[in-house]
This record gives sequence, structure tokens and C-alpha cells, in this order.
Amino acid sequence: MPEDSAGTGTSAGRSALADAAAHKISSLLAAAFLEQEQRTPDESRIYGAKLREEVPAEAQAMWPPKSQARPDPLGLLESQAADRVPELLPIRYERMAQDPFAFYRGCALPMAGDLATTPMTPLRVQASGDAHIANFGIFATPERQRVFDLNDFDETARGPWEWDLKRLAASVDVCARVLGLSREKTDKAVRACVNTYHQAMAQFAEMGNLEVWYAQADTDHLKALAEEVGGKSERKAFEKTLSKAERKNSARAVQKFTEVVDGKLRIVSDPPLIVPLRDVAQKKVSESGFKETIMRELALDTRFAHEDSAARLIRLILKGYRASLPDNRKALLDSYHGVDIARKVVGVGSVGLRAWICVFEGADADDSLVLQIKEAVPSVLERYVGKSGYAEQGQRVVEGQRAIEVSSDLLLGWTRLPAEDGRMHDYYVRQLWDGKGAPDLTKIDAHRLTHLAALCGWTLARAHARTGDRFAIASYLGRDTAMDDAFCTFAHAYADQTEEDYEAFLAARKQGRFC
Repeated sequence: MPEDSAGTGTSAGRSALADAAAHKISSLLAAAFLEQEQRTPDESRIYGAKLREEVPAEAQAMWPPKSQARPDPLGLLESQAADRVPELLPIRYERMAQDPFAFYRGCALPMAGDLATTPMTPLRVQASGDAHIANFGIFATPERQRVFDLNDFDETARGPWEWDLKRLAASVDVCARVLGLSREKTDKAVRACVNTYHQAMAQFAEMGNLEVWYAQADTDHLKALAEEVGGKSERKAFEKTLSKAERKNSARAVQKFTEVVDGKLRIVSDPPLIVPLRDVAQKKVSESGFKETIMRELALDTRFAHEDSAARLIRLILKGYRASLPDNRKALLDSYHGVDIARKVVGVGSVGLRAWICVFEGADADDSLVLQIKEAVPSVLERYVGKSGYAEQGQRVVEGQRAIEVSSDLLLGWTRLPAEDGRMHDYYVRQLWDGKGAPDLTKIDAHRLTHLAALCGWTLARAHARTGDRFAIASYLGRDTAMDDAFCTFAHAYADQTEEDYEAFLAARKQGRFC
């Protein structure tokens, strides 16, 4: 095999090979994912059983691929830099260098490239695109219930159900290794994830459409799970997580991120992680250009010339975002007024994307609201499965979230804004904190990790059952454990691959890349 095909040649050679492979894979997937005519449940079950013959369990277990060159993972990581704020990229790479699990979190694109080289069925769902174990948690619904669900949708798109399950299962394996768990305990956690997905999908395939649509892991469900675990420590851990989620709201965000100066509320500066707009002009030239772009956008409306730059940017954000909301939500938004805005670095894989937090006040200083305005770029799945079909990436994220979640953020919407490069960029908008909470994956023990993995498996199955052919997927998975074994085998092999890629990433950093 030529050196470049092995992934060890020049960067240009690897890049050309990756582009060619991506084009070929995209064409194949586009053909495979043409929408099928609607089938009855019985027809879907027959179809799923037939697919099991065409894509057997041993094919789902396969890694690395035998017949296709692997896209260069580090090259794919570098390719994402072009769309990001340059001065924030070192933060992204530093966070990814923390351990193999942090690296894995930042590698949604490389893994999508890898998964595109593996065998799969043509069954599509509204995929998360980044369904690792840290992207699940507790949050508050508009009805103020606490539910467990997926909580990150940046990469959502129509795609293969297997890709989500494989990313989730492998993330459990990688997380367990970083925690120092034994092979036996790691395997138990991974199998709990995969088996629960399998069993849940079988159950959803026996339920009516509305039953599936309304199924949720609410507080009662979570408490029952804690009781099932049975240990005092497990119940206390659950209660602590739930209590933390209940306290993590807009009022808490205001308390953490703001201060009162001259009688006015403003966001505390903590560069480079939090940079209020008032400080932007003192930072990089590119960001000064961004501020000038904003002023040009608003220059035509002289009614607001008296406002400071923060108020004017908030007005610009609200102009497009408000139009994406239902009328009753517009009325709610209009009852607040913007106070301050700042750029805020978020996450691991998202670092470098443009993201802002905006603080609002309502009836009084104690009636607060904090919105996050986060850039939405094409899903990592799109270069392999085709475009989403939405004119704006922010709308892709919002509509995907609404399809996957049982109950989405009351103020979820999207907009477009100018950036320092003179182009319009897509964003989605949501509340920064709305009763959000999740177990601490740096401290979780083997027992709780296993039950968390199972809960994530159930939740992912529910998302796929809502948006895909649950009858065919359940039939494909079958009644035995062959498919469970296959997905667990893949997860273990891909965790090995992740550790190898992580070491290559660290070596590249020492050589001056990713710094």
C-alpha cells in the first residue's frame, strides 16, 4: 500500500486522500439514504430482519476497516480551524490535551470520518452526531419538570443510527479507562449502554406512536432507577445531582457571571474565557473589526444612536432571533430588556466557535434571564451524509433538538449575525442554564457509571425511536445478543484507537502543531 494510503505520508497527500474518500463515501451514503416509501410496522420488521443478513453482526464489530483508507484524524481536526476564532484555538487544543476522554469529546469530526468507512444499514434517524456520555444530563422542561435527556445538538442531522450508538458506547469505554476502571468493570458499563439501547428499542417497537413520543426519563423514573440500584450512596448521588440542577438557573448564572458597578448590572470580565463587549476594542484587531461590523449594521437606524455598543448588539441579536419564536414566546421575550453581553468560551469541541452570553432583566433586578448565542456551523455528519436541507445552520440545530428531545427550551430559536470576516454567520439561541445538571464524570465510580451508561442508552433509543423506523431497527437488532457483542467489540477497539490518536495528538503538539 502506498505510504499516503496508510496515513503516514505528507499532509497534502493525506488531505487529498481524505477528500477523495469523503467524496466517495458521501456519494454512497446519499444513494443508500434515499427516503424509502413508507412501510407498515410488519413490513419494517421484515425489512430489518433482511438487513441483518446484509449487514451482519460481525460487520458492525469491524474496526479498523479492512478495505478503505482511514481519513487522517489530525488533519480533520486542523481543517476545523478555518471557521473558528484563531486566538481561541489554543484553548481548544489545551482542553483536548487533558486526557483521552477530553480528546475524544473534541473529535466528533474525525470519528464521523471513521464511521463513514464502516459497514452500516440504510436506516436513518435524527442523529445527535455527538452522542458521547458527557452530552447527556438533567434539565428543566417548560413545565418545570426535571428530565434526563441529550443536551447538546450542535452536530444533529439525519444520519445512521449506528453512528450515534457507536460514539456513545466508545465514549463509555474511553471514560472508564480514564477513570482507571478494570477491564471487567469497563466492559460491564459498555454492555449496559448497548444492551439497554437494544432492549429499549424492542420495547418502543411494541408501543404506539404517541406513547413513544411522550416517553421520558422524568424525576420519578430517575428516582426509581436510584432505588433499583439500592445503595445509600447511589441515592445520595442522585439527589445531589438533582439538587444541583435545580439551582443551576438564570438567577445562578447572573450571580456567577455578573457584578454591579455604578448601580448597573454588568458581566464580569475573565479573559480569554469571558470578554464583555465593552472590552472587545482593547483586544484583538479581528474583534475590533467585529465591533465595527456591528456598528455598520445598525448605522441605518438612527433612532438608537444614543445606545452603547452592548445595547445595540443585543438589539441586533433580538431582531433576527425574535422572528424565529412563536408569538407567545415573543411576548415573553419582549418583557425583558438587555443589560450586557460578552463573548464566552464553552465546552471542548465547541471552543473557537463564536459564542456569546446576554444578560436580561425583567420586572426587577431579581427577575433575570441569561441567553446563550452560539455559532452553528455545518454538522460534522454533513460532509458524509449530505446537506441538512435547512437554509440556516441555527435552524438545523433547533429543529433537530425539537425532534430528539421530549420537551425543548422555552426560548430556543436561531438568528444570523455579522462577524469580523464581513460574512453573516448562523447562530442558535437558548437559555444558558435552565435547571441543568449531570454527574461528575471525573469522580463517578464504576457502579454509577454503569447505570448512567444504561440511562444514556435508553435515552438514545428513545430519540431514535421518535425519529426513525423503530420497527426495523428493533428487528435488525434481533432477540439474541450478537449485535450487543458487536457494538461492544467496536467500542473497545475504537477506544484503543482513541488512545493511539491521543498520543499522536500530544506528539504533534510537542512539534508545534495544535498550539
